[in-house]
Amino acid sequence: MKRPRRTTIAAAAGAFAVAAVIGLALFQPWRLFTDTVVDETLPGTAPISMNPSSTTPPTISVPPESSATKPTPPRVPDPTEAPGPATLAKGTFISHEHDTSGTVKIVRLADGSRVLRLENLDTSDGPDLEVWLTNAPVLEGTAGWRVFDDGKYQDLGKLKGNKGNQNYAIPPDLNLKDFTSVSIWCDRFNVSFGAATLS
Repeated sequence: MKRPRRTTIAAAAGAFAVAAVIGLALFQPWRLFTDTVVDETLPGTAPISMNPSSTTPPTISVPPESSATKPTPPRVPDPTEAPGPATLAKGTFISHEHDTSGTVKIVRLADGSRVLRLENLDTSDGPDLEVWLTNAPVLEGTAGWRVFDDGKYQDLGKLKGNKGNQNYAIPPDLNLKDFTSVSIWCDRFNVSFGAATLS
């Protein structure tokens, strides 16, 4: 029995609509045109104001030298003082599936904890983006897009924003010697948006 043409068209339209909804839910193409900006300071440090309250340049008074003036001895640090933040490793992002730029640092804070810090990050918004520490090499071009889940990796959490400065806590028992790179990883499609070699 021949199916009426109108029924066939309606069935095809319904199937297309279902496929379109599923495709939109998976790919979320509108996120190519949206941005989430995050601007976090490094934990334990005060933000630096980029807008000085005065436009008058500072003046420095230098006392005249005299024979009675003795040089000030160098300050000896107090061993009880907490050390400031120290950079343990750093790198610069290259683009993979999406244009990605910015830098990454691993910083040991004064309390001994460690954070992975993204600075001036600029990549595309996307679904299921995560920040990964990995032991995979960072390769240029499409050869480097999908290698980061092949070996050892540590998921540090969802990407907070596709632009700006952000901090991600590193587990205290994680051995950083096991990791050589960072990837902005799209977990839905198993692809790197961008990555950096740590050195």
